[in-house]
Amino acid sequence: MSLAALDLALRAAVVAMLLVLAATLFRDFRHVVAGRLAVALALGSAAHAATYAIGNPAPATPWQAPVIALSTGNIVVFWLFTRALFDDSFGLRWWHAATWLAVVAFSFANCAFLAPSSGGARLSVIAINLLVLGFIALAVVQTVASWSADLVEERRRVRVFIVVAAALYGGLNAILHLAISGANAAGIANAANGALLAGVVAAICLAMLRVGGAELFAAAPVAAEPSPQPDTSAADQKLLDALMRLMADERIYRHDNVSIGALATKLSIPEYRLRRLINQKLGYRNFNVFLNNHRIEEAKAALADPAQAEVPVITIAMDAGFASLGPFNRAFKATTGLTPTEYRRRRGIAA
Repeated sequence: MSLAALDLALRAAVVAMLLVLAATLFRDFRHVVAGRLAVALALGSAAHAATYAIGNPAPATPWQAPVIALSTGNIVVFWLFTRALFDDSFGLRWWHAATWLAVVAFSFANCAFLAPSSGGARLSVIAINLLVLGFIALAVVQTVASWSADLVEERRRVRVFIVVAAALYGGLNAILHLAISGANAAGIANAANGALLAGVVAAICLAMLRVGGAELFAAAPVAAEPSPQPDTSAADQKLLDALMRLMADERIYRHDNVSIGALATKLSIPEYRLRRLINQKLGYRNFNVFLNNHRIEEAKAALADPAQAEVPVITIAMDAGFASLGPFNRAFKATTGLTPTEYRRRRGIAA
């Protein structure tokens, strides 16, 4: 089998796997932001598999240019997917769509105008792949920053695998585009790239099958009052009591940069055990949500207190442990359905 035939077969296999994955995700998780982004990521990856060309490819045809542009825009979807995957309350904003549209437009302009010009093809490849590497870096940073707050152990492992595997493939693909320009090496590089992509997609599909969808994608944003599980052993109950004392008496959630590791050290238990305790016994999926709910309960009490009617909202927010007003307002409204000022007003306290 020639390299070109092998490359075509690998592309077809990858596209087929991705289309099946997209259909399955759409069927089961279209109501979840992370699920919808996963569908878009699978479809964009299929577009990439159909159009990637390492080396000095011929100018894109009129039908190829839009597909290539969508393939390039998939890197923005990947970045957003990593954010939604580690934050059950993540919501899409208008500027997310604007960022995706800008990258797609830039890629289309490269295909339609820059690449066909004299000497422009190489410059086009460099510009697009530097952009791709930049978004991969953002996704990896997001993964590292958010990973420790995830309390669902199986989900933590699978999420990191998905992000790392996709980032490694995307990074290697971009580097190959930047490094290889000769026609002789391009055939080998395209076949190797297809084999790597097929392996990554197959591994991600297998990993997602091994973990329940409800674990990977939250069915809805985390509720303000999660449901604890009643079957608690004496040892776990002792730890829960100690944890609640830290929350109620020491108000440790007020401390700057409090982490699950620091909290585990205070309780003299391994970090994995504290994760399991908060997740399985208190019903939280994210450590930051656990902390923020305690902070919001304190803020609600302060906002409803007539003696604190003249205290500014930002002071109440920072006293409760929030670093700034913006995150406090968003978390408060997500929990209560009201802004802090509206909550205070409905309680009959003068703002």
